[in-house]
Amino acid sequence: MINHPPNKKPVLNMSIEIVPIPAFDDNYLWLLHNGSQAVVVDPGDAGPVRRYLSEHQLELTGILITHHHWDHVNGLESLQNDWDCVAYGPADQRIPGDLITVQEQDVVKLPSLGIELSVMDTPGHTLSHISFYNDQWLFCGDTLFSIGCGRMFEGTPDVFSQSLNKISSLPPELLVYCTHEYTAANIQFALSIEPQNQGLQHQQKVVAQQRAEQQPSLPVRLGDELKLNPFLRTHEPELQQTLIHINPKLDPDPVACFAFLRSLKDHF
Repeated sequence: MINHPPNKKPVLNMSIEIVPIPAFDDNYLWLLHNGSQAVVVDPGDAGPVRRYLSEHQLELTGILITHHHWDHVNGLESLQNDWDCVAYGPADQRIPGDLITVQEQDVVKLPSLGIELSVMDTPGHTLSHISFYNDQWLFCGDTLFSIGCGRMFEGTPDVFSQSLNKISSLPPELLVYCTHEYTAANIQFALSIEPQNQGLQHQQKVVAQQRAEQQPSLPVRLGDELKLNPFLRTHEPELQQTLIHINPKLDPDPVACFAFLRSLKDHF
């Protein structure tokens, strides 16, 4: 367990608000705060985070990093220079800043918010990718998206499938805080595979309304993803048969179906 010496006494039993700070074209930098202290997840750009903190008179007390990609870490050093706050992330030399490295079975204590988050290794998008979760929230970086998953830059289908299986085993009531607004495009792809899926059809209308009102489509409930997200359903015989109809040579195996589905999405 990671037990970093706190700079402040724990603040217990305070409600936590989680807000998306938009960055770049489609990133969300998730900020957890209790009205005075804050922790940010994957700050790829320090500017929007710094402005939000200033406008809401918040003190940054922690940073969580899921993986090394620039749009998740480029603001890390600047924010640490401003706030001298602790940052937690995977053991990866490509991540800048002063990092306390964590891995699966570690628990990150955030005493300024009075919360703890468990760490889960979720390689696939990158080999060192991790996720943070408790009994309410999952911060999964680019491993899982609503109705999709991350590109497989460094992992293998087997490795990525194992990571998604870990996520699937978490409580279905968890809220999933993905880091990109890809939902509408992901639904479009999913419907190209399963055009008669009424759940996807309904969700497409819901997300279209959210985006028309300039609202994020995230977070999403994990239980809903388990029902709709094809990348979490490659074990289902019906979806396997749908993919075999597209590729008759495909083995009816969850990992093989995941690999084929991911390749279809890559070229969609």
